[in-house]
Amino acid sequence: MATPARWAVPLLIRNPVCSRTITTSTSAHASVSDITTSVSSHIPPLPPIDNPWVHATIHSFPSLEPLLFRKYPPWKLALPIRRDILHRAVVYEADNARQGTANTKWRSEVHGSAHKIRPQKGSGRARLGDKKSPMLRGGGVAFGPKPRDFGTDLPGKVYNLAWRTALSHRFRKGELIIVQGRIDVPGNSRMDYVEELFRTHGWGRGLGRSLLVTLGERPMLESLLDPRDGRKTTWTELDVRAVLGMGRVVIEERALSNLFKITRLDGRIGPSTKLDQEEDDDWEEGEQEQERWEG
Repeated sequence: MATPARWAVPLLIRNPVCSRTITTSTSAHASVSDITTSVSSHIPPLPPIDNPWVHATIHSFPSLEPLLFRKYPPWKLALPIRRDILHRAVVYEADNARQGTANTKWRSEVHGSAHKIRPQKGSGRARLGDKKSPMLRGGGVAFGPKPRDFGTDLPGKVYNLAWRTALSHRFRKGELIIVQGRIDVPGNSRMDYVEELFRTHGWGRGLGRSLLVTLGERPMLESLLDPRDGRKTTWTELDVRAVLGMGRVVIEERALSNLFKITRLDGRIGPSTKLDQEEDDDWEEGEQEQERWEG
Protein backbone atom coordinates (compact mmCIF):
# COMPACT_ATOMS: atom_id res chain seq x y z
CA MET A 1 0.00 0.00 0.00
CA ALA A 2 1.44 3.33 -1.06
CA THR A 3 2.09 5.91 1.64
CA PRO A 4 0.46 9.32 1.17
CA ALA A 5 2.61 12.26 0.22
CA ARG A 6 3.89 14.57 2.95
CA TRP A 7 2.24 17.57 1.43
CA ALA A 8 -1.15 15.98 1.22
CA VAL A 9 -3.66 17.65 3.58
CA PRO A 10 -6.52 15.54 4.87
CA LEU A 11 -9.96 16.98 4.08
CA LEU A 12 -12.23 17.46 7.06
CA ILE A 13 -15.80 17.45 5.86
CA ARG A 14 -18.31 18.87 8.31
CA ASN A 15 -22.00 19.34 7.98
CA PRO A 16 -22.91 23.07 7.83
CA VAL A 17 -24.96 24.30 10.73
CA CYS A 18 -27.38 27.17 10.11
CA SER A 19 -27.12 29.57 13.05
CA ARG A 20 -29.55 32.23 11.75
CA THR A 21 -32.85 31.81 10.02
CA ILE A 22 -33.37 33.80 6.86
CA THR A 23 -36.75 35.38 6.41
CA THR A 24 -38.12 37.73 3.83
CA SER A 25 -40.69 39.36 6.07
CA THR A 26 -40.19 42.15 8.63
CA SER A 27 -39.86 41.00 12.20
CA ALA A 28 -42.96 41.54 14.21
CA HIS A 29 -40.90 42.52 17.27
CA ALA A 30 -39.31 45.61 15.65
CA SER A 31 -40.46 48.74 17.46
CA VAL A 32 -41.53 51.90 15.73
CA SER A 33 -39.26 54.01 17.95
CA ASP A 34 -36.16 52.12 16.78
CA ILE A 35 -37.11 52.67 13.16
CA THR A 36 -37.80 56.39 13.62
CA THR A 37 -34.61 56.86 15.61
CA SER A 38 -32.49 55.22 12.98
CA VAL A 39 -34.11 57.23 10.22
CA SER A 40 -33.91 60.57 12.01
CA SER A 41 -30.23 60.10 12.81
CA HIS A 42 -29.40 60.14 9.11
CA ILE A 43 -31.20 63.44 8.42
CA PRO A 44 -28.57 66.16 7.89
CA PRO A 45 -28.94 69.33 9.99
CA LEU A 46 -30.31 72.45 8.42
CA PRO A 47 -27.67 74.85 7.15
CA PRO A 48 -27.31 78.11 9.11
CA ILE A 49 -29.05 81.17 7.77
CA ASP A 50 -26.59 83.59 6.22
CA ASN A 51 -26.72 87.14 7.57
CA PRO A 52 -30.10 87.06 9.36
CA TRP A 53 -31.46 90.55 9.91
CA VAL A 54 -32.49 91.38 13.46
CA HIS A 55 -35.88 92.86 14.24
CA ALA A 56 -35.76 95.00 17.36
CA THR A 57 -38.83 96.31 19.13
CA ILE A 58 -39.04 100.07 19.48
CA HIS A 59 -40.84 101.23 22.63
CA SER A 60 -42.40 104.45 23.78
CA PHE A 61 -41.32 106.18 26.98
CA PRO A 62 -42.32 106.02 29.80
CA SER A 63 -45.02 103.40 29.17
CA LEU A 64 -42.67 101.13 27.13
CA GLU A 65 -45.55 100.30 24.82
CA PRO A 66 -44.30 98.54 21.64
CA LEU A 67 -44.61 100.86 18.67
CA LEU A 68 -42.87 99.20 15.73
CA PHE A 69 -40.11 96.84 14.66
CA ARG A 70 -36.79 98.19 13.42
CA LYS A 71 -34.61 96.01 11.21
CA TYR A 72 -30.88 95.91 11.97
CA PRO A 73 -28.16 94.00 10.10
CA PRO A 74 -26.38 91.15 11.89
CA TRP A 75 -23.09 93.05 12.17
CA LYS A 76 -24.80 95.53 14.49
CA LEU A 77 -26.94 93.55 16.92
CA ALA A 78 -26.24 89.87 16.16
CA LEU A 79 -22.50 89.50 16.60
CA PRO A 80 -21.27 86.43 18.51
CA ILE A 81 -19.81 86.87 21.96
CA ARG A 82 -16.06 87.52 22.00
CA ARG A 83 -14.77 87.55 25.54
CA ASP A 84 -11.23 88.28 24.43
CA ILE A 85 -12.29 91.39 22.51
CA LEU A 86 -14.45 92.62 25.39
CA HIS A 87 -11.61 92.07 27.85
CA ARG A 88 -9.20 94.09 25.73
CA ALA A 89 -11.71 96.93 25.47
CA VAL A 90 -12.41 96.97 29.21
CA VAL A 91 -8.68 97.02 30.04
CA TYR A 92 -8.12 99.76 27.46
CA GLU A 93 -10.84 101.95 28.97
CA ALA A 94 -9.67 101.30 32.53
CA ASP A 95 -6.08 102.20 31.67
CA ASN A 96 -7.09 105.44 30.00
CA ALA A 97 -9.37 106.32 32.92
CA ARG A 98 -6.48 106.35 35.40
CA GLN A 99 -5.45 109.88 36.33
CA GLY A 100 -1.79 109.22 36.99
CA THR A 101 -1.40 112.45 38.98
CA ALA A 102 0.32 110.99 42.07
CA ASN A 103 3.48 112.98 42.74
CA THR A 104 6.18 112.63 45.41
CA LYS A 105 9.41 114.54 46.03
CA TRP A 106 12.83 112.99 45.71
CA ARG A 107 15.59 114.12 48.11
CA SER A 108 16.80 116.73 45.63
CA GLU A 109 13.34 118.33 45.53
CA VAL A 110 12.86 118.60 49.31
CA HIS A 111 13.63 122.02 50.79
CA GLY A 112 16.43 121.95 53.33
CA SER A 113 20.15 122.08 53.95
CA ALA A 114 22.54 119.59 52.41
CA HIS A 115 24.80 119.69 55.49
CA LYS A 116 25.79 116.31 56.91
CA ILE A 117 23.91 115.70 60.15
CA ARG A 118 26.76 114.02 62.09
CA PRO A 119 30.30 112.90 61.39
CA GLN A 120 30.91 109.78 59.44
CA LYS A 121 32.86 108.08 62.25
CA GLY A 122 33.25 108.30 65.97
CA SER A 123 29.64 108.52 67.14
CA GLY A 124 29.02 104.78 67.21
CA ARG A 125 25.81 105.25 65.29
CA ALA A 126 24.84 104.51 61.72
CA ARG A 127 26.18 106.60 58.89
CA LEU A 128 23.82 109.34 57.83
CA GLY A 129 23.86 112.13 55.30
CA ASP A 130 21.70 115.23 55.17
CA LYS A 131 18.22 115.59 56.60
CA LYS A 132 16.63 115.10 53.17
CA SER A 133 17.57 111.43 53.23
CA PRO A 134 14.69 108.99 52.47
CA MET A 135 15.50 107.21 55.75
CA LEU A 136 14.46 110.23 57.82
CA ARG A 137 11.05 111.62 58.54
CA GLY A 138 10.38 114.65 56.38
CA GLY A 139 12.93 113.60 53.81
CA GLY A 140 12.44 112.61 50.23
CA VAL A 141 10.68 109.49 48.97
CA ALA A 142 12.75 106.79 47.37
CA PHE A 143 11.37 105.63 44.04
CA GLY A 144 8.04 107.36 44.64
CA PRO A 145 5.36 107.82 41.97
CA LYS A 146 5.57 110.64 39.47
CA PRO A 147 2.88 111.97 37.13
CA ARG A 148 2.62 109.59 34.21
CA ASP A 149 0.21 108.37 31.59
CA PHE A 150 -1.17 104.87 32.12
CA GLY A 151 -3.06 104.91 28.84
CA THR A 152 -2.64 102.04 26.41
CA ASP A 153 -3.40 101.71 22.73
CA LEU A 154 -6.04 99.57 21.04
CA PRO A 155 -6.73 99.37 17.30
CA GLY A 156 -9.86 101.19 16.27
CA LYS A 157 -11.31 98.15 14.54
CA VAL A 158 -10.93 96.05 17.67
CA TYR A 159 -12.52 98.71 19.87
CA ASN A 160 -15.44 99.20 17.49
CA LEU A 161 -15.95 95.44 17.35
CA ALA A 162 -16.06 95.38 21.14
CA TRP A 163 -18.74 98.09 21.09
CA ARG A 164 -21.00 96.16 18.77
CA THR A 165 -20.29 92.88 20.54
CA ALA A 166 -21.36 94.39 23.86
CA LEU A 167 -24.56 95.79 22.36
CA SER A 168 -25.29 92.46 20.65
CA HIS A 169 -24.76 90.62 23.93
CA ARG A 170 -27.21 92.90 25.72
CA PHE A 171 -29.75 92.62 22.92
CA ARG A 172 -29.48 88.82 22.83
CA LYS A 173 -30.23 88.64 26.57
CA GLY A 174 -33.20 91.00 26.24
CA GLU A 175 -31.47 93.72 28.27
CA LEU A 176 -31.27 96.37 25.54
CA ILE A 177 -34.43 98.49 25.44
CA ILE A 178 -34.67 100.88 22.51
CA VAL A 179 -36.90 103.90 23.01
CA GLN A 180 -38.31 106.15 20.32
CA GLY A 181 -38.06 109.83 21.10
CA ARG A 182 -36.73 111.33 24.33
CA ILE A 183 -36.07 109.61 27.64
CA ASP A 184 -37.19 112.36 29.98
CA VAL A 185 -39.71 113.24 32.67
CA PRO A 186 -42.14 116.17 32.84
CA GLY A 187 -40.88 119.40 34.31
CA ASN A 188 -43.13 119.22 37.39
CA SER A 189 -42.12 115.66 38.30
CA ARG A 190 -40.94 114.59 41.72
CA MET A 191 -38.56 111.88 42.86
CA ASP A 192 -41.39 109.50 43.75
CA TYR A 193 -42.54 109.64 40.11
CA VAL A 194 -39.20 108.28 38.91
CA GLU A 195 -39.13 105.69 41.70
CA GLU A 196 -42.60 104.47 40.75
CA LEU A 197 -41.56 104.35 37.09
CA PHE A 198 -38.57 102.15 37.90
CA ARG A 199 -40.63 99.97 40.22
CA THR A 200 -43.32 99.43 37.57
CA HIS A 201 -40.88 98.29 34.89
CA GLY A 202 -38.73 96.24 37.25
CA TRP A 203 -35.69 98.47 36.97
CA GLY A 204 -35.20 99.03 40.67
CA ARG A 205 -32.19 98.45 42.85
CA GLY A 206 -33.24 94.90 43.72
CA LEU A 207 -33.41 93.85 40.06
CA GLY A 208 -30.21 95.47 38.86
CA ARG A 209 -29.39 99.10 38.23
CA SER A 210 -30.41 100.54 34.88
CA LEU A 211 -28.40 102.69 32.52
CA LEU A 212 -30.34 105.41 30.68
CA VAL A 213 -28.55 106.58 27.53
CA THR A 214 -29.87 109.78 25.98
CA LEU A 215 -29.02 111.83 22.94
CA GLY A 216 -28.47 115.02 24.94
CA GLU A 217 -28.51 116.34 28.48
CA ARG A 218 -31.59 115.66 30.63
CA PRO A 219 -31.04 117.72 33.81
CA MET A 220 -34.47 117.04 35.31
CA LEU A 221 -34.18 113.28 34.89
CA GLU A 222 -30.63 113.25 36.19
CA SER A 223 -31.55 115.24 39.30
CA LEU A 224 -34.49 112.97 40.19
CA LEU A 225 -32.77 109.66 39.48
CA ASP A 226 -31.67 107.74 42.57
CA PRO A 227 -28.11 106.40 42.13
CA ARG A 228 -29.19 103.16 43.79
CA ASP A 229 -31.66 102.56 40.94
CA GLY A 230 -29.45 103.55 38.05
CA ARG A 231 -27.71 106.39 36.34
CA LYS A 232 -28.13 108.52 33.26
CA THR A 233 -25.49 109.33 30.66
CA THR A 234 -25.25 110.66 27.14
CA TRP A 235 -24.15 108.55 24.20
CA THR A 236 -20.92 110.55 23.91
CA GLU A 237 -19.93 109.63 27.50
CA LEU A 238 -20.87 105.97 27.22
CA ASP A 239 -18.23 103.24 27.29
CA VAL A 240 -18.10 99.46 26.98
CA ARG A 241 -17.66 98.99 30.73
CA ALA A 242 -20.95 100.77 31.43
CA VAL A 243 -22.80 98.73 28.80
CA LEU A 244 -21.60 95.46 30.34
CA GLY A 245 -21.68 96.46 34.00
CA MET A 246 -25.29 97.61 34.46
CA GLY A 247 -28.38 95.46 34.78
CA ARG A 248 -29.96 96.75 31.58
CA VAL A 249 -29.48 99.49 29.01
CA VAL A 250 -32.35 101.81 28.03
CA ILE A 251 -31.23 103.85 25.05
CA GLU A 252 -32.81 106.32 22.68
CA GLU A 253 -33.03 105.20 19.09
CA ARG A 254 -31.15 108.23 17.81
CA ALA A 255 -28.36 107.66 20.32
CA LEU A 256 -28.05 104.03 19.21
CA SER A 257 -27.88 105.12 15.59
CA ASN A 258 -25.06 107.55 16.42
CA LEU A 259 -23.17 104.80 18.23
CA PHE A 260 -23.36 102.61 15.15
CA LYS A 261 -22.09 105.44 12.97
CA ILE A 262 -18.99 106.07 15.08
CA THR A 263 -18.20 102.38 15.65
CA ARG A 264 -17.60 101.30 12.10
CA LEU A 265 -15.86 97.96 11.76
CA ASP A 266 -13.22 99.49 9.48
CA GLY A 267 -12.21 102.06 12.11
CA ARG A 268 -13.57 105.16 10.37
CA ILE A 269 -16.59 107.38 10.99
CA GLY A 270 -19.71 107.25 8.89
CA PRO A 271 -21.51 104.52 6.93
CA SER A 272 -18.96 101.74 6.44
CA THR A 273 -20.48 99.86 3.54
CA LYS A 274 -23.17 100.21 0.95
CA LEU A 275 -25.42 98.09 3.16
CA ASP A 276 -24.97 100.55 6.03
CA GLN A 277 -25.83 103.45 3.75
CA GLU A 278 -28.92 101.64 2.49
CA GLU A 279 -29.94 100.89 6.06
CA ASP A 280 -29.57 104.55 7.05
CA ASP A 281 -31.74 105.53 4.09
CA ASP A 282 -34.37 102.97 5.08
CA TRP A 283 -34.24 104.25 8.66
CA GLU A 284 -34.87 107.83 7.53
CA GLU A 285 -37.72 106.71 5.29
CA GLY A 286 -39.22 104.81 8.21
CA GLU A 287 -38.98 107.89 10.40
CA GLN A 288 -40.74 110.00 7.79
CA GLU A 289 -43.44 107.38 7.38
CA GLN A 290 -43.90 107.20 11.16
CA GLU A 291 -44.25 110.99 11.35
CA ARG A 292 -46.86 110.96 8.58
CA TRP A 293 -48.74 108.19 10.36
CA GLU A 294 -48.71 110.09 13.66
CA GLY A 295 -49.78 113.27 11.88
